[in-house]
Amino acid sequence: MDGMTQTLKAGFRLGIYVFKDAEIVDFAAPHGVFSVARRYDPELDVFLIADSHRPVQAQAGFTVLPNYSFGDGPAMDAFLIPGGFGTRQEMHNTRLFSYIWSLPEACLLTSVCTGSWIYARMGLLDGLSATNRKEPDRLESSSLGMVPIDRLARLAPQCRVSRARVVDAGRLITAGGIAAGMEMGFHLLRRAGYAEDWIADVARTMEYTAAYELYRRDVEYTPSGLRSLESVR
Repeated sequence: MDGMTQTLKAGFRLGIYVFKDAEIVDFAAPHGVFSVARRYDPELDVFLIADSHRPVQAQAGFTVLPNYSFGDGPAMDAFLIPGGFGTRQEMHNTRLFSYIWSLPEACLLTSVCTGSWIYARMGLLDGLSATNRKEPDRLESSSLGMVPIDRLARLAPQCRVSRARVVDAGRLITAGGIAAGMEMGFHLLRRAGYAEDWIADVARTMEYTAAYELYRRDVEYTPSGLRSLESVR
């Protein structure tokens, strides 16, 4: 599909949700991809959104200031939920659920790592394919925990759990482990309609070419995901 004519979604805007104890790389990696991509197309936009305008302390004490709150209702083409320890609380955040339900149908719902647990809890992954982190930490691999991708299967028994790095199920797009936020960033550029050679040039600028060439083949499309990709080509 690399050589097909594409229709570019000008001014594509990615909103990244930040919350207490979010995993830093989960949201910083896709943010960084868009930051570098803006050198080639300044109309691209990426921003942080939170429940309020207050500073948010992610994991390891890393604190960020969101650009928008839920109440601002910023326009966006994709909404991304990172993972991290804080997703255990976010699975019960009804304000977040209400915000997600309020987003326009055209807005992609995406996640990195355990962020897909939120969509699972909401029932949004039923009948779709999705992925999650496959490598457990010490607690998760012990008798006291559970591998995140296995927990996804328990949270969403009607979801077909995949081990692909990125799973594109149409409106719902999920990425695997922590560093897979890089691939989510690149894939969202793909969904925005940018050509493969353009995206590869962004990866080259980031000195990420070898990993990009390897992981861009590890994207699983469901039929609805393929239809969504074809719609921008």
